[in-house]
Amino acid sequence: QVQLVESGGGSVQPGGSLTLSCVVSGRSVTGTTLRWYRQTPGKQRELVATMSANGVADYTGSAKGRFIISRDNAKNAIDLQMNSLKPDDTGIYYCYSTRFNTWGQGTQVTVSS
Repeated sequence: QVQLVESGGGSVQPGGSLTLSCVVSGRSVTGTTLRWYRQTPGKQRELVATMSANGVADYTGSAKGRFIISRDNAKNAIDLQMNSLKPDDTGIYYCYSTRFNTWGQGTQVTVSS
């Protein structure tokens, strides 16, 4: 059974940075596709970044050029480094395994002055 546990959320001012982490148990992060999604009230979860099974990173929307997704093999985790944060980045960030159709519990990010 695969479990995903996110951490690293918090409150930050516009222009600041945060790094989220998704620790995976029950399966190695190597060779499996993992994604970060964001959910805001009244909206569907939207894809933010993908780390594919072969190690290719991809970003959508405003994450391009500001966020960096990476694998941490030592922690068996994928991280999401978020830079130049904007109020629109506010939401709950979820980690998702496509292969096992499993979501983490989410971590709240709030960007506000």
